Amino acid sequence: MPKIRKAVFPVAGLGTRFLPATKAMPKEMLTVVDRPLIQHVVDEAREAGIEHFVFVTGRNKGVIEDHFDKQIELEMTLESRGKCRQLRELEQALPGPGSTSFTRQQAPLGLGHAVWCARDLIGDEPFALLLPDVLVQSKPGCLKQMVDAWDDLGGGNLVAVEEIDPAKVSDYGVVGVGEEKGRAFGITGMVEKPAPAEAPSNLIITGRYILEPGIFDILDNPEKGAGGEIQITDAMIKLMETRPFHGFKFEGRTFDCGSKVGFLAANIAFALERPDIEPEFRQVIADLLD
Repeated sequence: MPKIRKAVFPVAGLGTRFLPATKAMPKEMLTVVDRPLIQHVVDEAREAGIEHFVFVTGRNKGVIEDHFDKQIELEMTLESRGKCRQLRELEQALPGPGSTSFTRQQAPLGLGHAVWCARDLIGDEPFALLLPDVLVQSKPGCLKQMVDAWDDLGGGNLVAVEEIDPAKVSDYGVVGVGEEKGRAFGITGMVEKPAPAEAPSNLIITGRYILEPGIFDILDNPEKGAGGEIQITDAMIKLMETRPFHGFKFEGRTFDCGSKVGFLAANIAFALERPDIEPEFRQVIADLLD
C-alpha cells in the first residue's frame, strides 16, 4: 500500500474577514502565539510523516514562500549574538531542501479548483489536504491520527469529522454514518449545507482530508457548486460512486481561524499549553476578567 507522502495547502484566499490586517499580509501568516497559522499546519503535516509540501498560492503570497526558506542575514545575526535557542527553532521549523513546491491558482474559483491546481505536483498517489484556516489542538496531531487510521483501513479516502449542534449543520458539509471501525466509519452520503431536518447526522467535514488521485479526474471536468465555485465536496460525492470513503472522529479541539472569534480563541488555547508563558498569561486573563 502506498504511503501518504505529499500534502496540499490551499493558501490563495484573500482573507477579507481580517481586513485591514490582511491588506498587505496573507491571512495564513497571522500568528497564533508566535507561529504563523501556516507553520502550525505544516508542523502537523510533518508529524504525520509528510515529505513534500505543496502550496497553492495567489498574488501577494510571496512572503509564505520566504517564510519556508533560509534567512541567511537573520541566521548570521542570531549566531553572532549567541541566540542559539532562536536559531535552533528556525532550523527545526524549516522543511528540507526540495521538499516544498508552490503553484498559482490565479483566480479564486473555489477549494476544488485549488486542489486541481496541484495535480501535476501530486501525481498518481494519495495525498493529504489541510486547510490552514482550521487549527486542531491535539496530541498526536489530527493528520497523524488520520494516517494511522488510513493504514488500518487499507487505503481509500478519509475525511476528518466532528460533532456540532444539530441546529448549525446548515453551514457545513455533513456526512451519513455507516459501519464503524474504531474511530472511523463508512460514509453513506455527503450533503452540502443541508437544512437541520434533512441532515443525515450532526457530523460535519472538518479541514483535513486524505484523498485518492482519482479526485483529479473529476476536477478535470468540474461543475460549479455553492457560491458559483468549484467545490471539493461535490467532487468527493462523485468519487464516492466508485471509491470507498470513510469519516474519522479525531481526538482534539478545532478552531476556525477564518473567523475573528475562532482566531482569538486559538491564541488563548495554544498559549495556555505553553509552559514558558502559561502561568503569567493565565494571571493576565484572570486580571482582565476580574
